[in-house]
Amino acid sequence: MSDGATASKWSDLGPRLISALVLIVVGAAALWAGGLWFDELGVLIVGVMLWELVRMLAPGHPTMAWQVALVGAITLEIALFVPFGISMLMLGLFLIVAVGRVGQHVGLLLAYGAGIWLAGLALVTLREEGGLFWTLWLIGVVVVTDIAGYFAGRIIGGPKFWPQLSPKKTWSGTVAGWIAAAALSAWMSVQYDLPWGIVMAAVALSFASQMGDIAESALKRRMKVKDSSNLIPGHGGVMDRFDGMMGAALMMSAWLIVQGAL
Repeated sequence: MSDGATASKWSDLGPRLISALVLIVVGAAALWAGGLWFDELGVLIVGVMLWELVRMLAPGHPTMAWQVALVGAITLEIALFVPFGISMLMLGLFLIVAVGRVGQHVGLLLAYGAGIWLAGLALVTLREEGGLFWTLWLIGVVVVTDIAGYFAGRIIGGPKFWPQLSPKKTWSGTVAGWIAAAALSAWMSVQYDLPWGIVMAAVALSFASQMGDIAESALKRRMKVKDSSNLIPGHGGVMDRFDGMMGAALMMSAWLIVQGAL
């Protein structure tokens, strides 16, 4: 491989690291503070992701994107402080307004809009109900999955995992993500005397985070866009950075619903 090709392969590493550092500082501060700080960061992220979603589904209609994002953020804000049943009414209200405003790609809007909204609710609920430790575990699983997949995919390469939907994702990167998530959870199990079941749970969450990444890749291919936006240098948009977290949070939301904590 030529020096030029090698440099091109790693050309986005610098901006990715800088942007990641800023995101880590802001996210860590809100995560540590918890309470209203983390709630509002979650609502903000969901609002921005919904804005990006509508911009992809209905390009050329910026006002529409802002309106849907605002309704999504407001209904999520209310959902954080009411019982689960009313939270689902808030989700339904948001989806009705979103479909009424956008009026196109209804299936994509319902699926991705509901996914983003529920993922935000699940992540905030996990911080409130599960505490800092388990929220850090979930975030750690997603982060090491992403890092291991990024480096293994570029260094090892090999066959593609699902080329029709995500042409860059390789089997080597996918499996490396599972191994990294399992290794992190195995270390935590030993360090904090936790049940070994968290290792299998971590692999499941790792896979869910990868499916979140692939789902967004499929959406972007369908809408013929490279990134959800250009808000984060080296990463594209907020959806591009948090798609994996969305997938893992959705799986976590299913678990929280089963446990009656959501």
